[in-house]
Amino acid sequence: MIGATGLVGAQLLGQLLNDERFSEVITFGRKKTGQSHPKLKDHVVDFDAPASWSSLVKGDVAFSSLGTTRKQAGSLAGQKKVDYDYQLAFAQVAAGNAVPAYVLVSASSANPSSSIFYTRIKGELDRDVQQLGFERVRILRPSLLGGRPRARVGEKLGGALLGAVNAFGIARRYREIPGEVVAKAMINAALDPEKGTRIYTLDELFDEAERPR
Repeated sequence: MIGATGLVGAQLLGQLLNDERFSEVITFGRKKTGQSHPKLKDHVVDFDAPASWSSLVKGDVAFSSLGTTRKQAGSLAGQKKVDYDYQLAFAQVAAGNAVPAYVLVSASSANPSSSIFYTRIKGELDRDVQQLGFERVRILRPSLLGGRPRARVGEKLGGALLGAVNAFGIARRYREIPGEVVAKAMINAALDPEKGTRIYTLDELFDEAERPR
């Protein structure tokens, strides 16, 4: 998995380590996860040099919850490198190593034809991952993520506004979703044996997280 130190990724990592159905969890990141567990193999890698870590990408399912913001990345080019280039490179390696399933956290607004930068690169990644030949692709499209320890000001305002609007039953499709719920939905989606691609909208993520597997 990649993105194991983010909001969703940290939740996913914890759930995978505590799930008896997964015998080994391999993480790839620019820093250590800070976790210690007999099942965990924690690799610090240079995403710009996939040849140095590609042989380590193996298993039954690959998870990607990697992501950043323009502010964190320092530029639009930096954001694209993390939100598109690194993730596509990881997916390409996983597909090339015959990993059968890929589970990707996207965005509710993902659209490769959008004029909005973030929306467009998310949509482009969704589209391109589906063309890599995985047996199963699961794409999750959450809205505003809840449970962030130090929520950015815009997220706090957005969450408060959506909460107020949703009190009247409006904007339900954009309501906040906890990172732990997204992580649970990722695991359940990964365990779905049906071949092909499935894209989960916000309401479907809540349902998938509660579905017994």
